[in-house]
Parts: sequence; C-alpha cells; structure tokens
Amino acid sequence: MGAFERLRTLFGRRPELPFDLDNPDLNVVAEAFDPAEADSAVLARSPRLKADEKAVLRHHLVLPAASVERARELLAQDGWELRVVEEGDPVRLHALRAQVITALSCAQERSRMAGLAQRLGGDALGWDCLQT
Repeated sequence: MGAFERLRTLFGRRPELPFDLDNPDLNVVAEAFDPAEADSAVLARSPRLKADEKAVLRHHLVLPAASVERARELLAQDGWELRVVEEGDPVRLHALRAQVITALSCAQERSRMAGLAQRLGGDALGWDCLQT
C-alpha cells in the first residue's frame, strides 16, 4: 500500500470492495417466511446476525416464466440480481442484493417484492439474510 492509500485510509473512507454474492462461507442468519411476523421480530431473534455488517438479502419469488425478464429489468434498476432456482412455469427465483440489514429495509423490500410479484402474476414467499 502506497503513502497516498495509507493517508486515505487514515483520513477518509476506504474504498468498498465488491461483495461476493456467491461466497461459499455465507450462511442463513435470519429468515422470514411468515407474512404475519414483523421483520423487526425476525431480526431481533437472530443471535448470529451482525447488524453493522453487510449481508445478502435474498427474496424467494415464484413468477410465471413470461414475467421473469421483466422482473429482472425492474429489479436491476436498484441493484438486485435475479437468479433462477428452479425452471418451469412458474419459475422459482431468488432476488439478491448485498446491503446492511435493518428492520426498515427488510420491511420496505418485502413490500416491494410482494407488489412486484403480484403485478407480474406471481408470489413473494419470503426472505432470508446471509452473512459469513
């Protein structure tokens, strides 16, 4: 590390490294598949969640095959990656994004995924959170 980089780390923010969504060390630390349970309660009962560290928020979706590309386009606008888990009609999917997890962000994104799935003729089954 050069002198400039050392000064920047002392007096400024460190540049963020890309988060590896495929890191094999990622494990589920919280999950919410009951729509009646508050996201804050899910996070509060998770002893393994490191609240101040980035995690992968992963939403489980089921969409008609004809809607997958439209969902991918819409989600990509906000940095979500949509992956096929199981082919067929309907298609089982994961929407993934790395972020710091909060009860508010989980609730907002759960609502967003439910609305998106409903508009596209599918369903949002729930979410889980993965960290190393």
